[in-house]
Amino acid sequence: MGLSLLARNNPLASTDEQNRILARTGACPQFEKRMGQSGLNPLHATGITVFQINVGKLCNQTCRHCHVDAGPDRQEIMTRETAELCIKALAQTDIPTVDITGGAPELNPNFRWLVEQSRTLGRHVMDRCNLSVLLLPSQADLAEFLAHQRVEVVASLPYFRSSQTDAQRGEGVFEKSIGALELLNKLGYGVEGSGLILNLVQNPVGAFLPPKQEAIEAQFRKELARQHGVVFNHLYTITNMPISRFLEFLVESGNYEGYMERLANAFNPAAAAGVMCRYTISIGWDGTLYDCDFNQMLDLPLRHGAPRHLRDVNLAQLAQLHTRQIATGNHCYGCTAGAGSSCGGAVT
Repeated sequence: MGLSLLARNNPLASTDEQNRILARTGACPQFEKRMGQSGLNPLHATGITVFQINVGKLCNQTCRHCHVDAGPDRQEIMTRETAELCIKALAQTDIPTVDITGGAPELNPNFRWLVEQSRTLGRHVMDRCNLSVLLLPSQADLAEFLAHQRVEVVASLPYFRSSQTDAQRGEGVFEKSIGALELLNKLGYGVEGSGLILNLVQNPVGAFLPPKQEAIEAQFRKELARQHGVVFNHLYTITNMPISRFLEFLVESGNYEGYMERLANAFNPAAAAGVMCRYTISIGWDGTLYDCDFNQMLDLPLRHGAPRHLRDVNLAQLAQLHTRQIATGNHCYGCTAGAGSSCGGAVT
């Protein structure tokens, strides 16, 4: 497996090493123990309403908080054969939503085919977009394609000021992000009555929990409109997960123990009951099956007798996936702290 420029020569690039660090009991009690105290261990799926496809780790950015460790040099890219397995499996279900992520998913050569096939099956499609990808010369018609296919754009924007955004995502990224948002707005995205959904994703620029979602959404809405004339539908807050590059930052800066304690102390049983892995199935770039994108990055595939790969899934096993036991670990504190965190923002 290729390693990013940031992670190369770093022992935390190993998923085994990451899992060993996360298993430390000094920072916080084992996650399964806390779940057991809330009557939620073992955790089981409640169904599948989201078919999440991670098409690979190739990205035009190298963000400091990236839980995927994505970047321009990554070689993990979903092939057409695996993409076809995704659509074949999807067609056997009535799962309503297809959530396509990466890396920058749009850079996968099969991205548009996956969108078209999913839409042909009548599914709602979400694209987890870093915004700057829309301005690449090779993607000049991408925004128009997304609008034509009625794809919901879920766009990452850490903050409404350039200094915080560029600190996390790279110099000049904020300006590119605003340009991309203006382009999407011109096509009708985020505009009331257009039916083209544009949602933003905000995550903290540092080792702390996100603010209240409603409050920060109001701030973003006011400042983006005032400064840039940009509009959007909703904003989601997402907690920085203690894995990959963010785990590396926590360990190197001496913030790991404190951050994990902060997450554990904010454990919310109501958020734990609504975590996204209970209604999501996550497909890795190579077709391996996971409970969520975070487990995918820690190489924790489906367990407890569930099929491990798309090629092994049949109709009978699809029913089993709806009630499967979910693999958990101390990284799961990231989704259960405070108001909770999911691909759709706060849980409670």
